[in-house]
Order: sequence, then structure tokens, then C-alpha cells
Amino acid sequence: MTPELFQTQVKQLKYGKKLPGAIYLHRSVFEQEAPELASWIADKVKVLGQEVQWTVIKLQTNGFGASLLNYPEFYENSYPELESSFNIDFDQNRYKHNRFTNSNPPILHRKETMITPADRYYEEFCTITREGEDAGLYENSKIIGFKQTWEALIHDRGYELVDGRLFRSSAVDNRQEHVVERHKTALSRDALSAPMKTLARHGYLEGDYSVFDYGCGRGDDLRELEAHGITATGWDPNWRAEGEKEAADLVNIGYVINVIEELEERVDALLGAWKLTNKLLVVSAMIAGDEHIKKFKRYKDGVITSRNTFQKYFSQSELQIFIEQVVEEDAIAVAPGIFYIFKNKDEEQLYLANKQRRTSHRWKQITQKPIKIPKAERLFADHGELFEQFWLSCLDYGRIPAADEFPETDKIRELVGSPKKAFALTQERFGKDDFVHAVEGRREDLLIYFALQQFSKRKPYKHMPEKLKRDIKAFFGDYRSTLADAQKLIYSLAAADCIEKACEKAHADLPASILNDRHSLVIHSRFVSELPPELRLYIGCATMLYGDVENVDLIKIHIQSGKLTLMRYEGFETQPIPMLQERVKISLRKQYIEFYDYASGLYDPQPLYWKSKLIDDNFKDFDKQKSFDKKLLSLDLPEMDGYGLDYKTFTEVLEHGFNLQIKGYRFYKVNQEMDELY
Repeated sequence: MTPELFQTQVKQLKYGKKLPGAIYLHRSVFEQEAPELASWIADKVKVLGQEVQWTVIKLQTNGFGASLLNYPEFYENSYPELESSFNIDFDQNRYKHNRFTNSNPPILHRKETMITPADRYYEEFCTITREGEDAGLYENSKIIGFKQTWEALIHDRGYELVDGRLFRSSAVDNRQEHVVERHKTALSRDALSAPMKTLARHGYLEGDYSVFDYGCGRGDDLRELEAHGITATGWDPNWRAEGEKEAADLVNIGYVINVIEELEERVDALLGAWKLTNKLLVVSAMIAGDEHIKKFKRYKDGVITSRNTFQKYFSQSELQIFIEQVVEEDAIAVAPGIFYIFKNKDEEQLYLANKQRRTSHRWKQITQKPIKIPKAERLFADHGELFEQFWLSCLDYGRIPAADEFPETDKIRELVGSPKKAFALTQERFGKDDFVHAVEGRREDLLIYFALQQFSKRKPYKHMPEKLKRDIKAFFGDYRSTLADAQKLIYSLAAADCIEKACEKAHADLPASILNDRHSLVIHSRFVSELPPELRLYIGCATMLYGDVENVDLIKIHIQSGKLTLMRYEGFETQPIPMLQERVKISLRKQYIEFYDYASGLYDPQPLYWKSKLIDDNFKDFDKQKSFDKKLLSLDLPEMDGYGLDYKTFTEVLEHGFNLQIKGYRFYKVNQEMDELY
């Protein structure tokens, strides 16, 4: 399937909800009207190793991609909620799976356009849409995409939603409109704002681009940019109302849309910033979960804060969808709550290419406010390296190190009085998050250690090293509690769904893995330390029979059978299709090991296809492997699911069917010069 053929088949669709850049169609109609395209997309999903639930498909009308959208109550709910989306870029062979589990999911309108007139619900759906049109709810389609904004709009128009249908409010709402103090949202900063920092990190603030700050607040960012010789202007309705709204290469609308309580005004602000943009628009807004939002008083589709300001907290996916609905362009996530939208597509490609580089630009702050330097700051200025080493030691141990565990303890006492005070100072400076993660990781490591000790003759507590005794006290309280927690972890492995749930969690969290539904999880041995504790213990039990797994390439965790398979490949680090050299199958239930030596010739060599699914960018030649796998996928070779073709057949099909051969990570035409690359 080529992009041209894809577009031809999409444009031939008779039915569907047609929007700029996309067409939406119910699954039943799509599979009936375009069976060839539907079958091809289903095969692509299988190749990606995914099982996707969906009811509506979104097909790009000016690109080569699709989204499988799951609205479980498509027929039951007048305005059904989106549960999940599976977005596929066929050109790049990439996918993104989003789940919408918060209280403000995207919702669907005009369902009658996605089915055929023969559908028995067609007339009912038409009636629901007419009700909304008569109520004036579709006058601005850019503000109706999410549940909370939709319900707020219905209320503002004087209607109520009862069992999915619109009714006039039975009485006039006499509640007084809340007066929001927007000017209080502007913050005073001593450093660049988070969106501006991303621009600096990606090299956009080197002086080559002009900048306009839409909603610049007190102008702290502008002063800093001007100090660096950057052409920067801004406007703010409260603090710089006299400023002109000027077009610029880079436009930043930072934490503005989240403080606007009126839906239409929120859209107008974003569109206003977009119109001023020549190359790149940066949009940012506050991100929060339901638990945080519950702390505040609800108002319209947001909340009123303790400072009497309005805040519309978004989820990451909600913010992205809102931006894309308004400006009708792809929004690229840069950080939580921060997105880039490129008006200049050449700039977009340069950004995506440079994003893969490991180096980033450093920003040196020039402007600052005259402040009195606190004692803690002076300590860090004079003894920064000492306190940094102390903090790293705290992270390493997951607790405050004892005197014999940190050589400079006496110096610490001399400066601040005690290691405990030093810990409080360093935690305040470096933040709590890293230490919380260190504690969790260290406790997990110890838990697995003591769990594995249950399978061997363990030393009495009195014979343990002092360091281990300190760990027990810090993380578990006493030795009895340690053993109880370790046994609890062991017993959890006996639960029927324990391994399955742990494998699913690992697949979601790890940078790379393959999950074969209800059968197995395949990972590289480098990722063992990142697994959930249940799987680390599972592998640890196997190593007691086999030994260390560091020299193993891949590990397959069998979900149902209580087995573990270790695989070592020839050329895993250097070849696009490494060959299986040794396979070891360990049965934890029966306590036996089976060895299969593929290098001896007793077994047919087994190639490893699609290696890019099992590695990340920390592996050498990761980008080359991704490119190789993408090219291989485009050939659409037969029988490449599962283990795929044996290597001899594979090379014959490649040579005789496509006139190609592989050298390194590239494909070349057979019997032609090396520089004639396919």
C-alpha cells in the first residue's frame, strides 16, 4: 500500500464525517465500504504486535496515517466518551497508544455522519445533532471537544442534558457570576520560564529568531532575552496592555489559556498567537490529575484557586487534542504541558532530526533580582562539591550514610552540625523526587535479595554486615518484618495473574519489549533492573539454577508455564539480523534446565527479526536498526510474523524476489556497485 493508493481509497469513501485533514467513519461502515483498506490496516496492526479495541476510524486525508478510536458506548450514549486511541504513522511505521481515563475525556458529535442512512439509529442521531444546532452549541466547533467544556457550554446556553437529550433549564439561574482576578496569575521569576527553557535547550534562542511573548506577564522572560541581544517583544492584558501584538518567528503563549475561564476567549487567544507565528508556536498549560483538582472549587470547566484565580487544569492528551483542534496542525509534545506547533514544516523536520542528538544548548542566566544570599546558598557556593557528593551518597544508600560510609562526615558536621541537617539542606536544594525513587529502588533491591535468601541457608542476623543491618532498620524496621515482606513477595508469585499483570506493567514502562498476549514477555537483559519486583524475583530464582544473566542477550518470561528462556545471539550488537547461538530453557516448577546449542549444527539457525522492538537509543546503531526494520517492513515479505522465515529462505526471497542483498544495515541491488543503495 503506497501513500498515493491510500489517499485514493480514502477519497473514494462515500460516507464519513469529513473535517480538514481527516475523515471519521464507524468500523462497520468502513469494513463494508473499503474492505481492502480495512484488511491492510488490520494486518499492519498485527505486525506491530498489538490487539486494539476500536469502534471509529480516523483516516488522514492529506497524510499516510490513521487512528483507531474506541468509543464503547457509540450507540448507547448521545455523546459517547473516547476510552482509547491507537494512532499509526504508516510512513514511519510508528504507533502511539493513548488511554483516556480521567474525568474529562474527548467526546463525539454528529454521529449520523459516520454511519449509513440504512442504520436503524440514523434518524435518532440526526435528531440529537439538530437539537444541538438549534441550541447554538455548534457555532464554535473548536470548544466542544471535551466533556467538561461541552457540559459548561450547554449550561451557558440555558440547557440541561437529561439522559443524553437537551432540555431548556426549568428556572433562571440567579447565581451571581464569579469575578475572577486574572492579574494575580502572573508570576515573578528569577530564571527563564519552562517553555522558554525548552527553546533555549533546542537552540532556538541563539539570536537567529525573533520572539513574541503572548501574555508576557511581568516581562521577566523578555528582560532576559533582551539581555542576550535577542529581538523580543510581548503583550499582556494586565501588565503590558500598551504593547503591540507583533508577528515573530517564535511565539510563546505560556500558561495563558489555562487562566481564561471563557471558552471562546480561550480559543481566540490561541488562534491569535497562531496568527502571529511565522515559524514555531509554543503552547503551555498547567497539567494535573483528578486528585489534585478535587482540592479546589469547581467553576465552569476548571476551578477557582485559593487566590481567587481561575485554573483550567489539562491532562497531557487533552491539551494536545485541544491545540490540534484549534490550530488544525500537529502538536509535538516537548515536556509535560508544553507543545511545539510548527507553521514552517522545514523547521519541524530540522527539529525532529536534531531532537535525536544527545547534546543540548546551555542557557546562561544574565538578569536577576538583587536578593540577599541565604546561608544555605553561601554553603553551596563555597562547598558545593562536598554537599553534592553527600547527596549522591544518600541516593546510593537510599538513606543518610553512617560515618564509616561517607569519608567526609566530620567536615559535614563542622559545617552544618550533623548529617541529618546536611540531608535536609541537600534535599531542599536538589528536590525530594530523586530521593523518593532512590528509597523505593533500594528497598526493592533488598526485598529481592532477602526473598532469594529464603531458598538457601541464610546467615543469622547477628552475623550480617553492619551496612545490611542499617538497611534493615531503615527500610523495614526490624529483621522479622524484612522476612515477612520477602515471604509475601514470594507468595505473590503463586497468584494466577501475578506474572501476567507484572509483564503487562513492564511492557508499558520499559523503553523496549515485546509482549505476546497471555504467553510471554521478551526483554533485553539490560532492562532486568527496571522490571517490577515480581519479575526480578522470578528471574532471580532462575539465576540460582543457571547463574548470572549478564552475558545473555534476550530473556523470555513465560506467563503461564513457570518457565524462563535465555537467549544468546551471534552479532546482536553489530548485525541487523543476529542469529541465535544458544537457548537455555529453565523450568522453575520442575527445577530443570535444557540447553540448545545452535552453533553446533544440531538445530537450524534461527534469525532474530525486528530487533528494534527490543532495544532503545542507548544501544549502538539503534537508529540504523530502526531504519533497517522500516525498510524491511516496506518490502511486505511473506510469513514474517512470529519467528519469520529461516535465514536461507529469507535471503533467497530477498535476492530472487526483490533483487536485493543485505550488507551491514543497508539493502543493495544484487550485482551492482555498493553506492547504488536501495
